[in-house]
Amino acid sequence: MATRQRQQFIYGHLMWVLGSILVLTLLDALTLELFFVVSLIGFLVTVELVAPQTVSPRWRRRLWWLIGIGLVGFAYVVIKRILAILPPGLV
Repeated sequence: MATRQRQQFIYGHLMWVLGSILVLTLLDALTLELFFVVSLIGFLVTVELVAPQTVSPRWRRRLWWLIGIGLVGFAYVVIKRILAILPPGLV
């Protein structure tokens, strides 16, 4: 059962990443930052979609490290964007 959920998770996230690359390319908006944010959103959605109802397998507990690293990267992207918007004399 855990192997099936793990495969669903991997296939679901892979489909999200490939779809996001395709859509961002078609919209001519493919940047590393935007791809990272869209992939992180897809990762979080996929984690929740394959969440078991009763017992959490060991492989799902290890995903919290990836979620934490992703959120730190997201905070970096947001702070970088905010600093780019602010006037030069303010920072």
